[in-house]
Amino acid sequence: MDMQPEQIAEFLTRHPNFFNDFPTLLAELHIPHPHGTHAVSMSERQLIAMRDKVQMLESKLAELIQFGEENDGISEKLHAMTLALLSVRTPQEIVAALTIHLREGFAVPHHALRAWNLAAGSVPGLGDPVTQAVRDSVAAMTQPACGALAVDDARNWFGEISPHLRAFACIPLRPAPAAAPVGLLVLASEEAKRFYPGMGTLYLERLGQLVGAALTRMRD
Repeated sequence: MDMQPEQIAEFLTRHPNFFNDFPTLLAELHIPHPHGTHAVSMSERQLIAMRDKVQMLESKLAELIQFGEENDGISEKLHAMTLALLSVRTPQEIVAALTIHLREGFAVPHHALRAWNLAAGSVPGLGDPVTQAVRDSVAAMTQPACGALAVDDARNWFGEISPHLRAFACIPLRPAPAAAPVGLLVLASEEAKRFYPGMGTLYLERLGQLVGAALTRMRD
């Protein structure tokens, strides 16, 4: 009676010394090469499998190293922005420092910033009034929203470039993780894949907390 492949696999699993008892089988058995049409011995097939696994692990390690290096670069840029915002003394300087670091450090071509409860006209754009609907939408965000514009009214904040923008990151400005937002920072790009749903938002959240804390310090 022919045995099913599952039965053979179960038998070998229950008898780990089988090939020790029949060592010549390892050299005599030939199976298809996984990357070709010719046959190889079982021992050679095991070496091929181990080599493939090593290559897979090396590829995964290289990927992790790349991610680590990218994260280190982002951390350095965010640290530089933190130092710049710690040294500012006015809301105007916050806007200037943010603009420089977003463009030169992070290559973000466009951004818009609004803060609540600032004197109207104190800084062009920054202190412009926003509707209660905008505030409610921002307060409801548990994390930055990437992809399509999450706050429709914010499209008007970009002026003439607005029709050409394809990707957005709406970042609530919270001075602390559980605090109420004091404003909204919107990053924008003409590139549709620059900000996309599902992308990591850890550094965007930290950016929102950093700018939120700086604005709160100015307001206080």
